[in-house]
Amino acid sequence: MTKLRVLSYNLHSLRDDRRSLAQVVREVAPDVAILQEAPRRFRWRQKSADLARDFELVVAGGGLPSLGNLILTNLRVRAFDGFDIRYPLTPGRHMRGAAFVRCRVGRSTFAAVGSHLSTDATERPGQAAVLKQHLSELAEPVIFAADLNENSGGAAWRTLADGLVDSAGADERHTFPCAAPRERLDVVFVDPRVTVLSYEVVDSPAARLASDHFPVVVELDLPE
Repeated sequence: MTKLRVLSYNLHSLRDDRRSLAQVVREVAPDVAILQEAPRRFRWRQKSADLARDFELVVAGGGLPSLGNLILTNLRVRAFDGFDIRYPLTPGRHMRGAAFVRCRVGRSTFAAVGSHLSTDATERPGQAAVLKQHLSELAEPVIFAADLNENSGGAAWRTLADGLVDSAGADERHTFPCAAPRERLDVVFVDPRVTVLSYEVVDSPAARLASDHFPVVVELDLPE
């Protein structure tokens, strides 16, 4: 088995304290960081590279093509393939998408996937259905992290959770908003072939300055 440390984090479009944000991610020291609300507009490649450098990671995939879903890794992990999707645009709403990166670490391969669903409850189920179809076509064990913009029990949540393991288990700690947490919007779902060793919602002074979401960190064992 191969151990892997994964971070899921909504960066709040980098509107908050960048020094605290970098501190939080460096202290977590993830092998893979699956990020939402990362750079997606003008000079997004340079901004993503700068962000990765601040985090002591490298860019593996995502960015503008996936509408701000960004996947970073450390040098222990090798990204060897990837693609992005975009959900159908609802007039008057933000276009959204997902990033997919196939990776290898040691003798294990896996697919890291990140997305950020709509704030509109009528739009999310359709986005989840499109995403689930792509997830079902992956041969590698899936590690899927996202801001679903809904709590467990929602239609989109149920669609995406089907056949996967919620890494939180019975831990229902809220991840949003940092100032007064009342929602668990941020999730990491994994393939049943992956063993969840630990799950943590990082609530620290730096995390409360870094974003409006708390980061989620999971320790996993991958099959070889």
